[in-house]
Amino acid sequence: MADLLEISRLTKRFGGLAAVNDVSFNVPEGGIVGLIGPNGAGKTTIFNLVTGIYSLTKGEVKFKGKSIAGLPPYKIADLGITRTFQNIRLFKNLTVFENVLTACHLSASYNIFESIFRLPRFRKEEGALVSKAERLLEIMGLTDRRDLVANNLPYGMQRRLEIVRALALDPELLLLDEPAAGMNPDETEQLMNLIGRIRDEFRLSILVIEHHMDLIMGVCEQIIVLNFGVKLAEGCAEEVSNNPKVIEAYLGTTTEA
Repeated sequence: MADLLEISRLTKRFGGLAAVNDVSFNVPEGGIVGLIGPNGAGKTTIFNLVTGIYSLTKGEVKFKGKSIAGLPPYKIADLGITRTFQNIRLFKNLTVFENVLTACHLSASYNIFESIFRLPRFRKEEGALVSKAERLLEIMGLTDRRDLVANNLPYGMQRRLEIVRALALDPELLLLDEPAAGMNPDETEQLMNLIGRIRDEFRLSILVIEHHMDLIMGVCEQIIVLNFGVKLAEGCAEEVSNNPKVIEAYLGTTTEA
């Protein structure tokens, strides 16, 4: 299986502080990879480096074999990398459906003249975009809430809507930053199943940051553990959960006598 995203010796310094220091890992095509670690470990900083929000101090980021280091965020998004954020960023005064349709419109090719006069290309594309938005809402279980104002959704549903909006951009790599934050155990379990379904139905790769260990261990085929900006461990769920360094980082003790 080829690697879709390749991160090599990634380093980001803020003054004298290394938020991320010499971190390397890959995300394979069709893979679900988890990024975990205590608060301040550098997880979201890596997302910001991959998506062009932060510039690299050192290292390399390749997507589909080509370097994306130094590209602005909109060009990286155009290449097929989209993300969600720790802090939900919805159009809170628009409805659920309008939030998704707005994202779908980024793939429209008709011009302003065609939209004003509702010419054939506009009508054809608009119908396809509406169908796409409705399908995404159905997959994510939001159809019955399509006409609600986004700000009136429960917190967990707002998280789900943000994922829908990211999927509307047709990504090849989806970065999820703490998607289960604010969800109860039942919602977290549903999300775990949903992440696998998203990968299979949309044929994409997923890199996910999460503090809910049940979700990470249940859905990720590969897990990278960070601590103080350094990669502490990498492997499958069993390997990571039994790693003494990981246990020490999380619990402050090792399993040794």
